[in-house]
Amino acid sequence: MTHAHMNLEKNAANYAPLTPVSFIHRTALTFPDHPAVIYGALRRSWSQTYARCRRLASALTRAGLQKGDVVGFMAMNTPELYEAHFGVPMAGMVLNALNYRLDARTIAYIIDHAGIRLLVTDREFSDTVQEALQLASGNPVIIDIDDPEAEGGTLLGDMDYEAFLATGDPEFRYAPPNDEWDSISINYTSGTTGNPKGVVYHYRGAYQNALGNVMEWNMGAHPVYLWTLPMFHCNGWCFPWTIAAKAGTNICIRKVTAANIYDAIALNGADHMCGAPIVLSFMINAEAGEKRPFDHLCKVMTAAAPPPAKVLQSMQEEGFEVTHAYGLTETYGPCVSCVWHDEWNDLPIGMQANLKARQGVAYMVQEDVKVLDPATMAEVPHDGETMGEVMMRGNIVMKGYLDNPEATDEALSGGWFHSGDLGVVHPDGYIQLRDRAKDIIISGGENISSIEIEGVLYAHPAVSACAVVAKPDEKWGETPCAFIELKPGMTADAAEIITHCRAHLAHFKVPKTIVFQDVPKTSTGKIQKVPLRQAAKEM
Repeated sequence: MTHAHMNLEKNAANYAPLTPVSFIHRTALTFPDHPAVIYGALRRSWSQTYARCRRLASALTRAGLQKGDVVGFMAMNTPELYEAHFGVPMAGMVLNALNYRLDARTIAYIIDHAGIRLLVTDREFSDTVQEALQLASGNPVIIDIDDPEAEGGTLLGDMDYEAFLATGDPEFRYAPPNDEWDSISINYTSGTTGNPKGVVYHYRGAYQNALGNVMEWNMGAHPVYLWTLPMFHCNGWCFPWTIAAKAGTNICIRKVTAANIYDAIALNGADHMCGAPIVLSFMINAEAGEKRPFDHLCKVMTAAAPPPAKVLQSMQEEGFEVTHAYGLTETYGPCVSCVWHDEWNDLPIGMQANLKARQGVAYMVQEDVKVLDPATMAEVPHDGETMGEVMMRGNIVMKGYLDNPEATDEALSGGWFHSGDLGVVHPDGYIQLRDRAKDIIISGGENISSIEIEGVLYAHPAVSACAVVAKPDEKWGETPCAFIELKPGMTADAAEIITHCRAHLAHFKVPKTIVFQDVPKTSTGKIQKVPLRQAAKEM
């Protein structure tokens, strides 16, 4: 007996490559007048936003850029960067949203490594960008975001963003990608060892994780989403596309402060927001004058350094429902979520917070997440004790690192993405992180390399040996703490060391604590960080 149906191939009529751009098309048709973007006094509907995205795609094409070219954005969470998440892929181009906290040298490296052809930059960052352009060998076209809310800065290009959009066609006919494996964006890691790596996302992963967010968070129709998480961070964990899929409203703010957050919740009805534990701390520790009463449930998704149970408990007491998630740039943002069981609601609040502090189980759209012994690739027992490395595979794992086959092969060896994070699995199958690939410090949601800071410290003439470790911090989650051994007969104080670091590092990477002491070493002269981590914890 033959199964003729087995021979049917996919055909053009019923096979469409997955693309998150399809979400804004549907929403603009279905809810043309629903508010899409709120930014200060600015209000734009979905039909207006859709037309602007098409103008952007058209303007990029008319500017002479080709499919596959990289378009950089150095922008805060403003409407321009939101539009870029649709307009750039509509033109068949690749979006590179830059971390505006990086220093000029790193920005220059990214401009050249990614091959940015056109850079849209907010004038608030013009000093850094100008310096980066002098260091870079590439020569991208510069378009300025001339935001009246920007603090200082000058215009660097010949045209601002609004004038650039005016050169585009709001009826621009865009095509889907040829293949859903095509690149939609590049996101650079924070350069935890040496230069940052360019993590390449495909359309399929962006589409799936955008919908994965809806399912993991049980999002209803028309969410009102407050942009506290930087859109440069894993494309805002794919939420620009998620909010379009649910015909929601994006509330954009330039500065993430407790007052701005509470205003958006109370005045604009924000009911969803994401952020690192630092954002939760802002909210809990806000002064009475900054807090605003609100009568609806506001859902918060947090990821980065595991939030202390105490912070989760305080958030619950303030009327927020917190979902704890975990992921990396290489997994399109969160791909593991602490899925909640209704029966846990009956437990004492402290126990609830401890359960919620676990990272959890794989997103529905992620094929698998396991804790494996990296030497044998065998799964660790689910005993809450045996440590292994957290590994992932599936649709929301990156294509690889741009022009870095060695790092790609290493990260994806054995058919799994190796996170470098160490964790255990509890008897109920929920993962909990125990330690990270040792030396990474996560401060306010930013990855900081201890090795990078140590390199700068060693450049100081008085430093003989040094070690940088994470020091727990109530506000930032963790901050860098430097233990420094001075050369015989030489002197330096903490202020001098910090000034030296500030001259060579982005400010968020500068150690907050300096301790002068002999640095412990092994018999072979390797610095021992374990006792130093303990000392930093006990400070």
